[in-house]
Amino acid sequence: MVKVSQSIPQERTRAAPLVEIDDLAFGYTNQPLLYGVQVSVWSGEMVGLLGPNGSGKTTLLRLLSGILHPQQGRILLDGRDLAAWGRRGTARRVAVVPQELQVPFAFTVEQMVSLGRTPFINLLGTRTSRDREIVREAMHVAEVDPLAERVFNELSGGERQRVMIAMALAQQPRLLLLDEPTSHLDIKYQIEVLELVRRLNRETGVTVIAAMHDLNLAARYFPRLLLFQRGIVADGGPAEVLEPRLLQRVYGVAVQVGVMPGAEHLSVLPPGDPVSSEERREEPIKIHVMAGGGSGGLVMRALADAGLSFSAGVLNIGDSDYTLALRLAAEVIAEQPFAPISEAACLRLRGCLRTVSLLILCPMPVGPGNLVLLQEALAVCRRGIPVLLLLSPGGPGMAATQDLSPEVLARLLNTPERDYAHGKGARLLCQLVEAGATLIATAGEAVVYARHMIREDHSLFL
Repeated sequence: MVKVSQSIPQERTRAAPLVEIDDLAFGYTNQPLLYGVQVSVWSGEMVGLLGPNGSGKTTLLRLLSGILHPQQGRILLDGRDLAAWGRRGTARRVAVVPQELQVPFAFTVEQMVSLGRTPFINLLGTRTSRDREIVREAMHVAEVDPLAERVFNELSGGERQRVMIAMALAQQPRLLLLDEPTSHLDIKYQIEVLELVRRLNRETGVTVIAAMHDLNLAARYFPRLLLFQRGIVADGGPAEVLEPRLLQRVYGVAVQVGVMPGAEHLSVLPPGDPVSSEERREEPIKIHVMAGGGSGGLVMRALADAGLSFSAGVLNIGDSDYTLALRLAAEVIAEQPFAPISEAACLRLRGCLRTVSLLILCPMPVGPGNLVLLQEALAVCRRGIPVLLLLSPGGPGMAATQDLSPEVLARLLNTPERDYAHGKGARLLCQLVEAGATLIATAGEAVVYARHMIREDHSLFL
């Protein structure tokens, strides 16, 4: 995950977080939907969850509410495993406002809000005067007390949403989860609902985590945003997370991000001139990085810092190199988490490699699932395209490797603990060395090499 500056007040960072998510993974099938989620939320924060459909936002809310259970990792609430609180204990601390609530009975608004006291009712099912007082207060705070005798199903969408918030407030939660609270609402009710949520956060200190589709509303109302794509891609304030190139990588559409005249919040807009955008012919990307398992971080940062455009992949979604590439690379070829490289991804890679002028191969773990990367790198090298092989950290410098045999060099590039392909990875690396691949010891050497190529041919990387 790309960590950027977060808008957590300094006084909150000294206290223990209200919610801690540690290495969480979950999937409805054999394919993980969420992978490697690691995040903390402090008491009193307002956090917006962003991402395209199917990115895992609603699933994360269900995990936080205890409806679903992690398949890997854990969720802590107030320092205690969420499962240890039990359903009743969790419901006394966590309230959920769904997108829509279907009620098969003609319950009045007051009866609906009273349902929020269910976790606190005794075994006889009787409500105390204190319960009734809390219900009245929740209705007043959510400004639905004039609707007390109305039938819930007969209300407008915005009114129903306010009633559901009042019902959640009657639980007296420390954590309020909202699943796309503005979906299906017109702009008037969208603003009213989010203004109410922000007011509740400021006045009561309730922590809010909300899945949002509207990026503009998210930028206006949520000081901290988490951008999802089967894991957290970025975590920070709107200015850091709503970055045009990052949004294009995640959502697959070009956008503009800026502050409109007379406004104080960021706005996300379509491209300014769609026609000229379609007519523009960009030069092929000339540098490609093959990495994985965190092996490409230094190279990608060094290339980006030097202003050199590059593509990356194939990378599994959720891999730390993948999340960094989404922010830094001009193009990312992706594969599903834990999945071997598919033929479709391989075809995309070959198309990309047909135009490269430099390939950088990082010391990634190699197994049957990604062995094809080394095969494609060898094909590139045999076409006469420069290939740089980055030695693993702590290995000998480039000058010290000149007199070593290809077999020894291959072991330096792919030590046994990183070769899960029964020696096939080491053999392919031997062939790469024999085919003329250049060994480098640091990411800085890759930048120097690329700049040298630019000086040799100024049109190469334009």
